Amino acid sequence: MLGLPKMIRTLVGSLRRLEARDWAPLVTLLVLVVFFSLATDRFSFFRLVTLSQILQQGAVLAVVSVGLTFVLLCGEIDLSVGMLATLAGCLCGYLFRQLALSADTLQGEAAAPALAVLASVLVPLVAVLVLGAVSGVLTVWSGLPSFIITLAMMNIADGLAQYISGGEQFTRLPGVLKTLGNEGWMLSPQLEIPYSAAVAAGVFVAAHLVLQYTRFGRYVYMVGGNREAARLSGVSPGRVVLACLVICAALAGLGGLLGAGRIGAASPTDNGDLLLNAVACVVLGGTSLFGGSGGVGRTLLGVLIFTVLDVGLNKISWIAPDARALLMGVVLLAALVVNGTLARRGPG
Repeated sequence: MLGLPKMIRTLVGSLRRLEARDWAPLVTLLVLVVFFSLATDRFSFFRLVTLSQILQQGAVLAVVSVGLTFVLLCGEIDLSVGMLATLAGCLCGYLFRQLALSADTLQGEAAAPALAVLASVLVPLVAVLVLGAVSGVLTVWSGLPSFIITLAMMNIADGLAQYISGGEQFTRLPGVLKTLGNEGWMLSPQLEIPYSAAVAAGVFVAAHLVLQYTRFGRYVYMVGGNREAARLSGVSPGRVVLACLVICAALAGLGGLLGAGRIGAASPTDNGDLLLNAVACVVLGGTSLFGGSGGVGRTLLGVLIFTVLDVGLNKISWIAPDARALLMGVVLLAALVVNGTLARRGPG
């Protein structure tokens, strides 16, 4: 009990140090929640079932956005995350069909051998991780901007997905992915915690611990804040950039598998807007595009803002379906401009 006043003083001091740019994402989220609660019929937005929908729809975006946060924090960008997610889904569907469903005696994915399921999940993750490592090595070795390297990798991943799938959709996937994508813990008749949201939460916690409490996390911020100063301090910026691109690729692959499991299929046309949505989430949360400032806590707020906006617009009956995309773009643009303006002002 003697330490309670000190804890309270520490909390108050932390709140006083918060700037307008720190409050902006949280205020934006609260405004959206209040608006949609009042705008929907019979306050349908302000219900537990809406929370379940937000958690399920935001899970894949959250996983991919965490990986992109690592890359942006060190002052780089990865344009290949959407296509890497697509490649992971297509490769999973292809392997599962070849390893399990080709057997004449197999009666469905539920009867698939465990080894086939394991290979269908792990091989795609390893494949996109290797592609992420290639992007990292080429970025560091060539000295070219990661923008250029990952743009080329985006096209490579797209071409591989097209080649593997033959332009067709894989409708059979491992049952474990469908379970993760569509089921969860029923806490009440209206509230379900999706398994995919639990996976995303685990990714968030692990990423936060890495960035805040490990040497590598400190190096990420150092490289993003001042690369030359980091080099003079004995940090290898190239290794940090390489590691961040690998992490980003691996999480993109995980997001692609979760997304394929949720819709129950994988095709080369999936995840077309995943990259832009993930970048929007990271920037909405307040992470700088120029590196050195931000974190996964901010990214979580950005994902919630984006998902609440998406779910809320779909629940307003008096907005025409054709106008929802326009309104979402306008609101996102306004939020991004406000957050960006506040971030440029800096302290004071």
